[in-house]
Amino acid sequence: MHSPTPLPGRLRTLAGAARRYLFCIAPLPHATGSFSVVLGAGLAHFGVELLAQGALAAGLCLALPATGWLGLGLLCLADGYCRYREYRRLKRMMSRWGFHPRLLVPVAASRCQRDAALAAATETGHQARAQAHFRKLGYRWYHLLPDRTVENPLRFFDPAFLRVTFLPGKQ
Repeated sequence: MHSPTPLPGRLRTLAGAARRYLFCIAPLPHATGSFSVVLGAGLAHFGVELLAQGALAAGLCLALPATGWLGLGLLCLADGYCRYREYRRLKRMMSRWGFHPRLLVPVAASRCQRDAALAAATETGHQARAQAHFRKLGYRWYHLLPDRTVENPLRFFDPAFLRVTFLPGKQ
């Protein structure tokens, strides 16, 4: 029978998992989502103060952008969680079958998905091959937006884009 892990060890493990989740697997969605939530909360707080002072029109005028920023923040944080699920799926497949470029083809068109795939490849010992594969496809650090969104920015609202973004592997 093994002894339970001491509390400092558990905290270190939890801190490492949180760091990996926020900064390695999906840094862009989490940074954008956190910024949006903070901005939306600040606007909402300022709007509530204006309402308390009796400035009804000004307070209500801040409600719309505050709601928009909070909604964008929640959407980005949900996207970050979906990238985490994708990371787990890719890590499981790379652990089971090793590195195959065809595993990375469905996630190549989006920076957030590439980050998740690179995190999975790093943890399974295939980081150099995954980076070389994405580089061979022409992707560099500055390719932030998904390919299809660069072609048409309104694709963010396309149901097919949303399905691929939030339901990875469910084509």
